[in-house]
Amino acid sequence: MGTRWSGARDWAIAVGMAATLLITGLSEQHSGMDFALLGYTLLAAGGLALVWRRRAPVPVLAATGLCALGYQAAGLDVPAVAFLFAVYAAVREGHRTAGVVASVAVLAALPVAALASGVHGTGEAFAQARGALEIAWLIAAGAAGEALRQAERRADEAERTREETARHRADEERLHIARELHDSLTHQISVIKVQSEVAVHLARKRGEPVPDALLAIREAGREATRELRATLEALRDDDKNPPRGLDQVPELVARFRLTGTDTSLAIEGQRHRVPAAVGRTVYRIVQESLTNIARHADAATASVRIDCGPDVLAIHIEDDGKAATDTAPTLGVGLLGMRERVTALGGRLRAEPREQGGFTVRAELPVEQLS
Repeated sequence: MGTRWSGARDWAIAVGMAATLLITGLSEQHSGMDFALLGYTLLAAGGLALVWRRRAPVPVLAATGLCALGYQAAGLDVPAVAFLFAVYAAVREGHRTAGVVASVAVLAALPVAALASGVHGTGEAFAQARGALEIAWLIAAGAAGEALRQAERRADEAERTREETARHRADEERLHIARELHDSLTHQISVIKVQSEVAVHLARKRGEPVPDALLAIREAGREATRELRATLEALRDDDKNPPRGLDQVPELVARFRLTGTDTSLAIEGQRHRVPAAVGRTVYRIVQESLTNIARHADAATASVRIDCGPDVLAIHIEDDGKAATDTAPTLGVGLLGMRERVTALGGRLRAEPREQGGFTVRAELPVEQLS
């Protein structure tokens, strides 16, 4: 919408400029109809050329300058307003040297074009006044373009600085949270895990039955350790510690098999074409899905399939747990987080019970536009 509006505005300015120049030219006294028609054509061409001043400022600068010289030589004493606009546009886009060179060239050639027309024999004083006025207008146009260019550059730098500052603060806050979690939870969870492991080991060594509650505590300690480690890794993800991606999914699935769930993994397609952002999201989706299976599904088997297509990466994770189709999935923090990650990349996510029992997670992530 913005591009369409900008194009319409450029055309309106160009057509308005051409009409103004033509009206001014028609009001002039001139002789020689053949040359007058040529002058009118150049007036219209110089004005209409401004429609391309953003896309091709230097060619438009040259075209408007030549048109100005042409209609002056044809006997139309019309100010080179289109050329002034072209100078302004070229300088605004950063072509200061081209603007200066074109201005000097046109200023030098305009008196010659006026003399060639044979209508400006009004004396040296008039020529000096006219030259001073043209120089002043050209300087003003160039200064306006340079001022606006500098203002836009400063605005861009200020916006970039704000984004960098916000990103830096977010990184600091994330690392602060990671340190707090590590200091407050890692020790306690490690103690629980070690004590439960020792208790199970001693009970089995003495030949005593191991209570189910103790086994549950040991498994909970292991799972809590894994989840805390994953959380700390996610919080500490930065340029120095790259986040996990598609290449680490096999390791993730291998660790999950240690929980006792028979889990298969298949990764098909061109893995090397997967962008880093998509790879990170794939890892988090698989990680969260397997965590949910371990915590809620009570499943005997699970499967993870990843298809890396040329345009779309598809993820399919399912289990044979106790979820039923008549039970709506609870949108906890994990599922909401997965949906937010997928949506941020322009993808789609479905998480629902299977008809034959268990749960399925399907996600599609665009690949080509992000690569």
